[in-house]
Amino acid sequence: MKKVQPGTGKPLRPFRWWRALLGTRFHLDLPQPAGEAPAQYAVDVNYFAEEYRADLYLDGRHHAGSTLPAAFPVPGGVIEVAASAYGLKRMHYIGDDGESQQLQPHPRTTEGMRARFGRRFPRASRLIGAAAIVVLLVSLTVGIPQLVQFVTGFDAVAQYTGTFTSPINLPGWANTAVTAAAVLAAFERAITLRNHWLIDMETGWFE
Repeated sequence: MKKVQPGTGKPLRPFRWWRALLGTRFHLDLPQPAGEAPAQYAVDVNYFAEEYRADLYLDGRHHAGSTLPAAFPVPGGVIEVAASAYGLKRMHYIGDDGESQQLQPHPRTTEGMRARFGRRFPRASRLIGAAAIVVLLVSLTVGIPQLVQFVTGFDAVAQYTGTFTSPINLPGWANTAVTAAAVLAAFERAITLRNHWLIDMETGWFE
């Protein structure tokens, strides 16, 4: 919360389709006292800004900004935003009572399109999600032993740890294929805001 800076009051721009390549946007309507309209919050994340950051808008005006990970205080709780190397891993409203609620993605974002696909084709969506988990676990199983072998191949390391010979040594084309599949699986996990400390170990660079 100490990183949060006050907003400038600038208006929230419409989310054009091409902006899905540059960032994302999520929305949250918070109930107000009886007779008042809900407070409309929007969180805008720009992946290609000078600093990886999020901007919070209230009723269409810039309310606050912060580098990631961020925690924006709002009435009744906070909005938490965190990212991995492949996109977001957290965009949640946490109430003072501890209840967690994911914000709704804008329909034109990749997260919004993926959520719409999941609603229309739930079975296919579950299969894709399960396949992403399998691919990332295979990637870890294959990649970690080879990485350890590479690192312990340096004399400066080997003198303290000894050398390690990986039981798995794939040809270059196979390692490339596994890496490409892992990138796609990590992207799938990111646009569905799923994250597990082990499954998504390779995506946790921005924690």
